[in-house]
Amino acid sequence: MASKPGLLTDWPWKQLGSFKYVILAPWVVRSMYLFSLKGEGERDLTSFLILPFLLWRMLHNQIWISLSRHRTAKGNNRIVDKSIEFEQVDRESNWDDQILFNGIIFYIASMVIPGTSNMPIWRTDGGIIITLLHIGPVEYLYYWLHRALHHHYLYSRYHSHHHSSIVTEPITSVIHPFAEHIAYFLLFAIPILTTIATGTASVLAIFGYVTYIDLMNNMGHCNFELIPMKIFSNFPPLKYMMYTPSYHSLHHTQFRTNYSLFMPIYDYIYGTMDKSTDILFETSLRRQEESPDVVHLTHLTTPDSIYHLRLGFSSLASEPQDSKWYLWLIWPVTYWSMIMAAIYGRTFILERNAFEEKLKLQSWAVPRYSVQYYFKWQRESINGLIEEAILEAEARGIKVLSLGLLNQGEELNRNGEIYIQRYPQLNVKVVDGSSLAVGVVLNSIPKGTTQVLLRGRLSKVAYSIASALCQMGIEVATLYEDEYEKLKLTTNSQSSLLLSRTYAQKTWLVGDGLTEEEQLKASKGTLFIPFSQFPPKKIRHDCFYQYTPAMGTPMSLENLHSCENWLPRRVMSAWRIAGIVHALEGWNVHECGNKVFNIDKVWEASLKHGFKPLVTAS
Repeated sequence: MASKPGLLTDWPWKQLGSFKYVILAPWVVRSMYLFSLKGEGERDLTSFLILPFLLWRMLHNQIWISLSRHRTAKGNNRIVDKSIEFEQVDRESNWDDQILFNGIIFYIASMVIPGTSNMPIWRTDGGIIITLLHIGPVEYLYYWLHRALHHHYLYSRYHSHHHSSIVTEPITSVIHPFAEHIAYFLLFAIPILTTIATGTASVLAIFGYVTYIDLMNNMGHCNFELIPMKIFSNFPPLKYMMYTPSYHSLHHTQFRTNYSLFMPIYDYIYGTMDKSTDILFETSLRRQEESPDVVHLTHLTTPDSIYHLRLGFSSLASEPQDSKWYLWLIWPVTYWSMIMAAIYGRTFILERNAFEEKLKLQSWAVPRYSVQYYFKWQRESINGLIEEAILEAEARGIKVLSLGLLNQGEELNRNGEIYIQRYPQLNVKVVDGSSLAVGVVLNSIPKGTTQVLLRGRLSKVAYSIASALCQMGIEVATLYEDEYEKLKLTTNSQSSLLLSRTYAQKTWLVGDGLTEEEQLKASKGTLFIPFSQFPPKKIRHDCFYQYTPAMGTPMSLENLHSCENWLPRRVMSAWRIAGIVHALEGWNVHECGNKVFNIDKVWEASLKHGFKPLVTAS
C-alpha cells in the first residue's frame, strides 16, 4: 500500500478474493457461445482468442517468476544481495489483477469498437505501426509519466506502492495501484488503437505487442543479470535501445535515476542515467554461483506441494497450510509436474536463506514424492540421488548437510548411516536432526505428566523419546506386545515401560501409522503430540493436536516464505533447524545412523540462537 493511498488505489474486485476470476465469466461464455453458434465466415475469432491469450500471459509470467527465483537462489549473476520477506510476498500476490483488467477491456473493446472483431491474423503494416509508435510516443510519454509519478504528491499516493519492493521479482513489474494501471493502459493503447483506427490491426500484432511488454517487464525486474555483455560490445548503440535487469534494479535502489521504460535513451538525453549502471551490469555478470554453508535436502510431498515451493506461487508458498480450491482446475499442470519429477534425475535448488551474516543457507529438492519412499524398487534410485547431493556438498566445501525429510528410517538408508560408511573421510557433516526433534517433543509434554501413550511406527526418534522419558521417571505405555518388546531392548529404565490395555492416557505421542480408529478411542481432551515429520490427520474436534516437531524462527533468518507445507509461517521443522544449529555451533560430528546427539545440548543451542518453542495448536 502507498504511504498515503490516493483515489482508485484498490482494485474494484478486491473483496472477491480468489473468486475474482468470475468477473470474466460473462464475456468468456458470450464469446464461446457466439463462436459456436455462427457460421465459419461469421465467427469472431478475435473475441474467442482473448481467453487463451490471457491464460498464455499468466503462464508466461509464471515461467519468468520460477526462473528468476531459481537463478536468484543459485546466486550467479545476482544483482541485489538482500532478502524478500512476507510483507513483499503478500503485497505482490495480486499480480494477475492487471491481466483480468486487460481482459475486461479487450472484451468490451471487441463489442463496441468498430474494426476489432474478425481482425486478420497478421498484417505487416500494422506490426510496423505498433513498433514505430512504441519506439516514439510510448517510450517518450512513459519517461515523463514515470518522472511525474516520482513527484512527492503522486509518489506518496500511488508509485511508492511499487517501490516498496527494493529487491525486485518479475511480478514486481505489475504491482501498482489500480489508478496507475489505468494510466499505463491508456499509454500502451496508443499503438493498438492507431492500428484499429487505420484498419491495419491484426490479432498477432496486438497480442504480440502485449507479450513484448510482459517479456520486457519481467526481464527488467529479475534480480539477476541475463543479458550477455558481448551483445552491447558488438553493437554499442543497442545500450540506448534496450535496458537490462541491473539498469532497472538501480531505479529501485536509487529511486531518482533510470526512469525509462525499455529504452534508456531518454535517461541519456535528460541526464537521469545512473553513473553506476555499467559497473553494476559488469559486476552482476561476473558474480559466481553462491556456495552455502548449510544445505537442507527435501523432497516433494503431495502432488500439490509443487505450488507451495518458492519456485511456484508466492501466495501459496507464504501460506503453506492453506489449500486453495482452484488447484483442481490446474490438474494438467500438476500431472505434468509429476511426470517431470519422475524423468528429471537431479536435485535442484529451490530456495536460499541467510542467518544474519553468519550463515548462507540453501534448500535442495530431490524430485521424488513421499509415496515413492515406501516402494522398495525406488530406494536405490532415491539413495543414489541423496549420495550425489552429499558428494556435491563435499566438493563445494559445504559445512553441514541436513537430510531433512530424506531421512526415512532404517528401511531406506539406516538413518543416513550408509553414506558415512561409504565415505568415512567426509568433511561435510551429515545431520538427520533426530536429537532436536526429540528435544522439541520432550519440551512439548505438559508439566506434571506422569504417563504417556506411544503410538505409531517406531523410529529412531520414538526410541530416543521413550528412553529419555523413562529416565525422567515418566511412564511410557504402548498397546502392542511387539512394540513393547522392541522398546525394552533400547530402554535402560524398563520399569517405566508399560503394556497398556486401555486408551485412557491424556497425552499421546504419535508417529506415522496412527489410525483413525485409534484416534476415535482416545478420551475427550487428549493431547496428540507428533514425533514424526508428517502430522497426523486431525479427526477429533474434542482433542488437541500439536504441530509436528518444529520451532518458530528468529527474524534474523531471512528470505523465508516457504516451509514444509504443513507448518505455518516462520515455523520450521526441527529436522531443518538442526542443520543450522549444527553449523552455528561448529560441531565437528555427524548425526546419523543410530547415534543421537546430546538432546539437552542441542535444545539449549537452538534457544540460544533465537529459535522459539511453539504453543500448543488446538
